[in-house]
Amino acid sequence: MKLAAALVLLSVVVQAQGNYKPFFNGKNLDEWEADTPGLWEVRDGVIVGTSPGLKYNDFLRTKKQYSDFILRLWFRLKDGQGNTGIQFRSRPVTGSHEVSGYQADIGQTYWGCLYDESRRNRVLMAPPAELLISLDKSGWNEYVITARGKHITLDLNGIRTVDYREADAKIDETGFIALQIHSGPPMQIEFKDLRILELSSAR
Repeated sequence: MKLAAALVLLSVVVQAQGNYKPFFNGKNLDEWEADTPGLWEVRDGVIVGTSPGLKYNDFLRTKKQYSDFILRLWFRLKDGQGNTGIQFRSRPVTGSHEVSGYQADIGQTYWGCLYDESRRNRVLMAPPAELLISLDKSGWNEYVITARGKHITLDLNGIRTVDYREADAKIDETGFIALQIHSGPPMQIEFKDLRILELSSAR
């Protein structure tokens, strides 16, 4: 291993041993921006998104911008039905509810995938089906999203589903993080125990 790579790995290990910060205050959504009033709320320390059926995608966005980080959270998709995800390094799309950026996908045939929302509009990397054996589609599952420079990884219930390196130098490496309710039939998604560790810019 080259010295520079070894130093970066050591930096990640040291930071990972530090304290994660709560990514949500557990009480309200004061640090977030909701696209549509009434779709997102807090119940017993859990962020709940409930859709009556939508013609557009809806997002609950952080007011803060993030670059390099490790985000850990638990999610539960009611009855395993619907489509949702966690946006990161994202930007608003002018004149619409859409946002542009990476998405750690949840639901339908997209569990554990890295999707490029409203930009390249395609799955950038998907896990083989055998990696999703531990997935409880209607229960609580843990996502760990790591973004460091051009390197992005997704871990679902402790299993790496995505190990992706961005080849396009023009793709943003900073932006807000957002929770999604997808267009379509009624659905409900819950998020809890959200924690984040911001990493240094050294790469």
